[in-house]
Amino acid sequence: MKRVQSQRLPLVVALVAALGLSGPSRAVEPKDFALLDSNRIGGKGGWDYLTTDSSGARLFISRGDRVDVYDTAARKVIGSIPDTKGVHGVALAEAKNRGYSSNGKGNSITVFELSTLKVLKELPITGENPDAILYEPVTDTLYTFNGESTNVTIFDATTLELKATLPVPGKPEFAVSDAGGRVYLNIETEPGQLVVIDGKSMAVKATWALKGCNAPTGLALDAARHRLFSVCDDKVMAVTDAVTGKPVARLAIGDGPDAAAYDPALGLVFSSNGDGTLSIIRQLSADKYAPAVSLPTQKGARTMALDAKTHRVYLVTSDFGPPPPATAETPHPRPSQVPDTFTVHVAGPR
Repeated sequence: MKRVQSQRLPLVVALVAALGLSGPSRAVEPKDFALLDSNRIGGKGGWDYLTTDSSGARLFISRGDRVDVYDTAARKVIGSIPDTKGVHGVALAEAKNRGYSSNGKGNSITVFELSTLKVLKELPITGENPDAILYEPVTDTLYTFNGESTNVTIFDATTLELKATLPVPGKPEFAVSDAGGRVYLNIETEPGQLVVIDGKSMAVKATWALKGCNAPTGLALDAARHRLFSVCDDKVMAVTDAVTGKPVARLAIGDGPDAAAYDPALGLVFSSNGDGTLSIIRQLSADKYAPAVSLPTQKGARTMALDAKTHRVYLVTSDFGPPPPATAETPHPRPSQVPDTFTVHVAGPR
């Protein structure tokens, strides 16, 4: 590699920054994060995935039979998308003014207008129990990852025509896409697996074993450095080379994780954990990571959404009472949710 002449360095640095390839900022460290706000908004229903729009102004919260839309500045729910039976997640196509919810118990997708939250259509799908949902902008396609039928359905995001159904080797969990039409998907097995889908050919291109990572759930991507972050049982985050599938690192995190996020400007990786902690990890380089810093949140706050503009992390949970008695149908019942204690937490740099 030729040595860059000193008089050309400012231009090179500017170009690298414009392409989003600059190194992680050292202005904010994991220890600088704190719980900035806790707002008890109440309301009935459980919850699953969280999604923020690109402005960070609205947080979409799946609440079982509806999607609540939370104004992050006003700190209140400003609208809802109704009749989303068993909703798991929300995908946004902001350039199209469209949002999509995956309705796990309805085996359907609800299509709504982002500007008004008006429901435009409920689309029945062949996949059973659609869990995660993803809008892929390069190919203008919509993906649902279906837990009961262990497959992936791909639709034209404009016409809603079914384009492909892809079997996968186990229960699909969270998925992310890169800037080139490629989609990565965690498979919740023991040991875990990562599936790679080529969005342009709509075909599975690779399946990688995640050794040392059981039942991976949340997934995040550092697109510039081609690194995937899977959060797993046994308090582990698995880091994988997104080009080769090579294991890069195994990092200690909190217990019961369900979501992961990556902040490219700060070079930080997050895991939200059911034990009531947010694990925050400094990326030192593509292959090296500092030990996690643990920020206390609240027990059950295991899903999250990152607003990359403000570097704020949104988490939700509620208070819990004792579990109901065990039955033959439910031998390990979950603790009961205390009514009207649903809370939105905000973590971020002080």
